Amino acid sequence: MKTYLPLAIVLLLTSAYGFWWKRRQGAIRSNKAVPGHRMTEATLGEALGSRATMVQFSSAFCAPCRATHSLLSQMVIAMNDVKHIHIDAESHLELVRELDIRSTPTTLFINAQGIEVGRAAGTPKREQVLAALANIR
Repeated sequence: MKTYLPLAIVLLLTSAYGFWWKRRQGAIRSNKAVPGHRMTEATLGEALGSRATMVQFSSAFCAPCRATHSLLSQMVIAMNDVKHIHIDAESHLELVRELDIRSTPTTLFINAQGIEVGRAAGTPKREQVLAALANIR
């Protein structure tokens, strides 16, 4: 019986970590704006949306990146004031370091002034994206 106790503890801790990690993936977190840090057309290579911009950082061999790209690009079709910008993280390493992108896909939610107001690591759900965009005015 004592030999199973360490195994049970390891399984419990591993399961708890797995549930925490799964819940964290795709969740959109609000960010406090870094004073003086704005993203512009020159920084991103494309013009910002009139209300909001979703900037997605991806890598070539990332399956969740393709799913996120598909979701976001379909969502902006019906929204004329929101723009989706796709950036290859491997080709823009300096920007990745500057913005502290730690995994792909990562989607930044930027307001019309170019200030990051939210961030999603992993593939967000459609409802989460809509809620994040609703909070941007």
